[in-house]
Amino acid sequence: MLIHMRGITKRYQMGSHVVAAVDGVDLDVERNEYVALMGPSGSGKTTLMNIIGCLDTPTGGSYVLDGEDVTRLADDALAYIRNREIGFVFQTFNLLPRANAMQNVELPLIYGGVDARTRRERVWGALRAVGLEDRAGHRPSELSGGQRQRVAIARALVNNPSIILADEPTGNLDSRAGEDIMRLFAQLHEQGHTLIVVTHDDAIASHALREVRLHDGRVVTDRATAPASGGEGPM
Repeated sequence: MLIHMRGITKRYQMGSHVVAAVDGVDLDVERNEYVALMGPSGSGKTTLMNIIGCLDTPTGGSYVLDGEDVTRLADDALAYIRNREIGFVFQTFNLLPRANAMQNVELPLIYGGVDARTRRERVWGALRAVGLEDRAGHRPSELSGGQRQRVAIARALVNNPSIILADEPTGNLDSRAGEDIMRLFAQLHEQGHTLIVVTHDDAIASHALREVRLHDGRVVTDRATAPASGGEGPM
């Protein structure tokens, strides 16, 4: 089991009131699953995503990631887990504007202390995986929105993480570029990657093989789904 969560709760003090953004969530994710984490604004999906990604810690419950109880780890250990185990893809790309594609993809390896020769090999491999070898020297301003998101995906892949965690990955893209990105995700899943896509969009969620829907901080449905057509084909 890659992700094993039991009774995950996250509470915030709002004046004199306590609000449970996540309220007793149980969630298991196996390796090579493709999961859509869904819900409207205020459902708790972003808070749960932050906990899955070790960006936040729960108020209560247990979270075992790849055999390790991460709820017991200190901040520096959580930072190490984030860098090694989780590849993040954000709606806003989060690329350094003055760095080229290769330098942006290389960042997690630099933070991880990987030597220069190994960094170069891994970066080229990640750029090949997303079809951007010919854009390695381009800065974000010289790339289309879809290409920038591919750079972000290559950065997420470069450490060979246990999980690729994507937050509204097509939110800043037009429909055609968004479909290209979802086809790329389908191909990454076929290659053995574990994907969790956080979205409010049914059309994006339809590409996944499992849908977990939250409401008021609780899981209300958890079901297997058939993938949308169009997962194959050229990018």
